[in-house]
Amino acid sequence: MKKLKIGNLIPKIPLVQGGMAVGISLDNLASSVANEGGIGVIGTAGIGLVKNDDNSLKSNIDALKYYIQKTKEKTKGIFGVNIMVALNNYEKYVQTAIEEGAKIIFSGAGLPLSLPELNKEKKAKLVPIVSSVKAAQVILKRWMKKYNYIPDAYVVESSEAGGHLGFKKDKLNDSNNSTLNLAKELVGFRDELYAEKQIYIPIIAAGGINNKKIAKELFEQGVDGIQVGSAFIPTEECDADIKFKNKFIEATTDDIGILNSPVGLPGRAIKTKFFDLIKSGKAKPKTCNYQCIKTCNFKNVEFCIAQALYNSVRGDVDNGVVFSGKKGPDTNSIKSVKQIIKNIMDF
Repeated sequence: MKKLKIGNLIPKIPLVQGGMAVGISLDNLASSVANEGGIGVIGTAGIGLVKNDDNSLKSNIDALKYYIQKTKEKTKGIFGVNIMVALNNYEKYVQTAIEEGAKIIFSGAGLPLSLPELNKEKKAKLVPIVSSVKAAQVILKRWMKKYNYIPDAYVVESSEAGGHLGFKKDKLNDSNNSTLNLAKELVGFRDELYAEKQIYIPIIAAGGINNKKIAKELFEQGVDGIQVGSAFIPTEECDADIKFKNKFIEATTDDIGILNSPVGLPGRAIKTKFFDLIKSGKAKPKTCNYQCIKTCNFKNVEFCIAQALYNSVRGDVDNGVVFSGKKGPDTNSIKSVKQIIKNIMDF
């Protein structure tokens, strides 16, 4: 197993914890993964709701500063922040995270074409989240031409991931978009780029990685690291409510389905009573209380994603959305972060 090198950042374990927003991965989970030698990640969206029950820009910025500082107090390890391109005030969140000392900015749900503009002093490493070689190429071309900046790594997120998916609905079950296949394509792109221009961009594979078998296959295929999300939810250290965690223990793969997210992308989630309301068209919002997503027009969407995620992470899962990877976390009990990492990386 090769070392994961994101610039001068080299974690002991080539594992990134997926950034899960609206209160799932905050200081506790991110610091715990970092303390075990991986890379912890704070999820940014809705962070002000979690701390202050308020989604105003000031509330979100104050909360982001708070959770970054709390994470720094709890770990000397490596941690970053996940910030969706689709967020309103995206630039302000990125600038705040960098100023507060986040070492890595992970950015997806859209192409972060102007991200280097926000990191002129190069205080943080920049890692786009992509779902195809084409997206990786577009970002690289734009960053090199306009900023003379090469991505510090790519996270390639497959159709097997949880939450927002960078694929059309009819492509979600296409084997070409599986984690193994997309990782193979991105590794090929990485190797060709290195052979032609001596530019090496590490590839971090993500989507449905919940056991050592799939992790081993990915590393044998040549990835530099893996990103794990859902498997860290039913852990003692996860920042979400116990009822939220238990949903992952109770659910089978048959209980996981696809929603149309207000972000403008398909979203994979565990079926709840609210999931069924969304599917029946009975969850449409009457107003917008949060103004969180650039792409969201409340008159046209099937549900309010901010409220739905906020409800579930506080334990009101019957009135919320519970995002999950295609395979779930593969556990029947609450475990520690240490145990999860061992179960996936011990091969």
